[in-house]
Amino acid sequence: MPEENNRPAPIPQPESDYYWEQAKAGKLVFQKCGACGSVQFFPRVLCTSCNSTDLEWIESAGKGSLFTFSIVHQPPHPGFRNAVPYITAIVELDEGVKMPSQLIGIDPEPEQIEIGMRLELAFEELNDSISLPVFRPVG
Repeated sequence: MPEENNRPAPIPQPESDYYWEQAKAGKLVFQKCGACGSVQFFPRVLCTSCNSTDLEWIESAGKGSLFTFSIVHQPPHPGFRNAVPYITAIVELDEGVKMPSQLIGIDPEPEQIEIGMRLELAFEELNDSISLPVFRPVG
């Protein structure tokens, strides 16, 4: 795992404050449009499908499948130096939204990772105000 004190932290914005508050409380939320029913992640002020501002927060059950992944061997920032190799992923939540994350609890070897594998939510505490949603294989 990365050195927590050196790893860059996300900077919450007004449209994402609620998301980060919920993540800190151990809940994963995403947005659903009240006008067209589309789901989206990351938090925005407008629906990406119809541009409506009628967005509501939905809590995810925290289960999903691996949509795609990459194994990172070169740290993108000095704070990740002790973390490589690690697995970045796009996870498709059972609720239909796709989100970027990191896979934990699995060796960063291609033969260990399978597109479509079932994943479950976990959280990595980055600092006193930010907990990052990460995913691990179910079971």
